[in-house]
Amino acid sequence: MALTKVWVFAEVDTPGKPTSMTAELLTKARQMAGTVEAFYAGADAEGMAGPLGEYGATTVYALDTGDCLIGAPAAAALAELVGEHQPDMVIFGASYDGRDVCGRLSARLDRPVLSNGMTWEADGDTVKVGTAIFGGNTLVDAAFKGDGPHLAIFRPKSFTAEPGGGGPAQVVPVKAVDAGHAGEVKITAVHEAEQEGPKLEEAAVVVSGGRGLGGAENYKLVEELAKLLKGAAGASRAIVDAGWVPYSHQVGQTGKTVKPKVYIACGISGATQHMVGMKGSDNIVAINKDPEAAIFNIADLGIVGDVHKVMPKLIEALKARS
Repeated sequence: MALTKVWVFAEVDTPGKPTSMTAELLTKARQMAGTVEAFYAGADAEGMAGPLGEYGATTVYALDTGDCLIGAPAAAALAELVGEHQPDMVIFGASYDGRDVCGRLSARLDRPVLSNGMTWEADGDTVKVGTAIFGGNTLVDAAFKGDGPHLAIFRPKSFTAEPGGGGPAQVVPVKAVDAGHAGEVKITAVHEAEQEGPKLEEAAVVVSGGRGLGGAENYKLVEELAKLLKGAAGASRAIVDAGWVPYSHQVGQTGKTVKPKVYIACGISGATQHMVGMKGSDNIVAINKDPEAAIFNIADLGIVGDVHKVMPKLIEALKARS
């Protein structure tokens, strides 16, 4: 085992509940290092101690950032802690805050970052992070060279979250560090996007639509089918760029990574950029009128047909069963 101590940047979903990405990173960190600890910037650190400990963190270094934007103050405090405790590696999820804090920490420590990671392994004393390049067409391993601590950012769903059965982590309060003017930025309002049904990245069933739908008005077929299956509606980058649906629905390398039990691709040709974000799904169903569409290469079940005919029939059949 090349790593002795790994720190995980922990994030909160709802009060007292870490994000699924945090649980995934803690699970993988348990496999990679003998000691796993967490850094958390936010409120109610005591409420996070139980869940973080359950997934493997023995200690939580907690910084209360109040109403400040967490990037600058978190990176400043984390840099001092890293200097004091010398973890071998600090890992982050590919979230807005994760990327923000990691980038600032990289500048403070003068250490490089391996980002967009999908795999993580140690080969002797060499630590490698696997990622996709050239639009997802090629998978490569990048190895850290030089002194630690090593910094890495991983995509959601790269690892499977599994509780380790640990007790609550010890919470160690952290004092704020002067982060300059950047640390004075305040959060004045928070916009919560309307959410019906499960979150896209956590849904057991995902139904996604692509340009084959023909027009924005036909996306309602995707939403109706997803609702009937108690799943979430997704989209390819093509129809997000076309303005048919919001970016929050995008599945792919530059969107969200999903790993549901069932993924239904409707009118999606199967660009590599899209498949990077969903090919880990347990069962993939593809509906496309082009029998040569690339999506069929990874589909467990393929339906060669017009989505405008197949989807209404599928919706009708599901309604008849309910």
